[in-house]
Amino acid sequence: MLVDLLIRNARILTQDPAQPVAESLLIHDGKVLALDVDRQSVPRARRVVDAEGAVVVPGFNDVHAHSVWFGLGLMEVNLGSVASLEEAYAVIAEAAASLAQDEWVVASGYSPLLHNGAQPDRDRLDAASGGRPVWIKHSSGHACNVNGIALDLIVARGADLAAPIDGGVVARDAAGRPTGLLEENAMRLVQDIMLPYPLATIERALDLATSHYLTEGITSVTDAGIAGGWIGYSPREFGAYQSARDKGLLSVRMQPMMVLDALHTVPGHDADPDSRGLDAGIRTGLGDDWLRLGPVKIFSDGSLLGSTAYVTEEYVGCPHNHGYLQMDAHELRSSALEAYRAGWTIAMHAIGDHAVDHAIDIITEAQETYGRKPLPNRIEHGGVIRPEQLDRIAAAGIVLVPQPHFITEFGDGMAKLLGPERTATSYPANSLLKRGATLPGSSDRPVSNGRPLDVMQSFVQRLTPSGEVYGPDERITGAEALYAYTAGSAAATGTEGTRGRLMPGMLADLVFLNQDPTAVEPSQIGATQVLATMVGGEIRYGAEIFPAQEGRDPAMASTGEETR
Repeated sequence: MLVDLLIRNARILTQDPAQPVAESLLIHDGKVLALDVDRQSVPRARRVVDAEGAVVVPGFNDVHAHSVWFGLGLMEVNLGSVASLEEAYAVIAEAAASLAQDEWVVASGYSPLLHNGAQPDRDRLDAASGGRPVWIKHSSGHACNVNGIALDLIVARGADLAAPIDGGVVARDAAGRPTGLLEENAMRLVQDIMLPYPLATIERALDLATSHYLTEGITSVTDAGIAGGWIGYSPREFGAYQSARDKGLLSVRMQPMMVLDALHTVPGHDADPDSRGLDAGIRTGLGDDWLRLGPVKIFSDGSLLGSTAYVTEEYVGCPHNHGYLQMDAHELRSSALEAYRAGWTIAMHAIGDHAVDHAIDIITEAQETYGRKPLPNRIEHGGVIRPEQLDRIAAAGIVLVPQPHFITEFGDGMAKLLGPERTATSYPANSLLKRGATLPGSSDRPVSNGRPLDVMQSFVQRLTPSGEVYGPDERITGAEALYAYTAGSAAATGTEGTRGRLMPGMLADLVFLNQDPTAVEPSQIGATQVLATMVGGEIRYGAEIFPAQEGRDPAMASTGEETR
């Protein structure tokens, strides 16, 4: 038999309990064919890669990221690294100087939590932009700032800034003047002007984002919300994913989630139950190994960073502030059940524990009434969660998707808002494993750094920026963190039969590393370097490091014995 590829001289961490470590790997037709085949019976290979002792692991799978948002951020003014508001104004001014007078200055990545809660001043933004409209997207994705010029444009379109907004807030100063801060659903005021994005722009964003993913060893991503709501960029957004794939711009496997707002009532026979979905009955699971529709993304509350997540006990230092739901509780339940009936698995954003209560109740009702689906139902984040909620999540087979790198970047601010008791179980990991629940790897990029090896280090260390341990009982081992980002993520996305482990029949998605992240000190996990990334048996990053030799095993070259 002539096979496509032999990888030899590697330390392969398979994530398969039956054969946890191997030294060689045969790949054919984009899939793993065999491991550690006896040298005397190795089939002839078209190509041979000598890994030179590198560690090989399954490709990393980020089950909660925002690729278009991330890619657009690579194209927009970056405020993620500014040290002060003064620096932010200077960056805005520099960007504005190259724009026409009526063009918008669009910036990304600003985090008030990293600036002691400070928000950009609308008047200073007016001056910095030279009278151009400014739109600053917060890193949390749950708020933005606009300047006075932008507010004038919003009003000119007929918006009433004084009118209440369901699930959103237009912030005002003591005199009642809008400050330019728009929270949650209030962001639609500016999005109604700026959206939808051209499909070509979305394709370009996907190209930039997925090309970057390869450099970090990411081979699969679940995009947590497209095509609707305040997180979508076009009603035709999934079409941009398809076009990007057709044009070769989609470098990794994608599982986009439709936002609930993109679904609508679909008529059918009188005997069919009321349902919410897409025309023709399109639902979760449509697609192939490269591009497949995931669950429906449903927002129940806001963000912990913005103190808008819905919690049962008020935030420390914020009297009477419990956050809020983004829609009426009855509407949340009924719309989620309608989508589930139509065949959509649920992925419900719930950060505060009160929102988590709603999510558990809705998902368990859906499962008990209509049965379980091939993809597991999920709760995204779980920033504030109680032990009895974890018991219910595990018992119901729900996947909780936490982001440990939030701790590394925002942990001090979050701990201050929550107090010690709630911080102890915030963004849990070990508690899920102890209960036998699935723990996946995720980042919520670009809200937070999405490099998997850095997130794994956060899983293990749970250190805040000041060096405090955030919920020490929730620490896990390096081996558990690697498993989460590979096999755990596969289980969370319903793809455990095709990816997440290196064993016969699995997709040949894998990463070459310079060291074993499960065997180094926790502080050195993030220092692990990605040498190369393979998707479907093809090295798509780092090919120059591991060039494939055609048809010969380098170990046998000196004797002239051909790989057979």
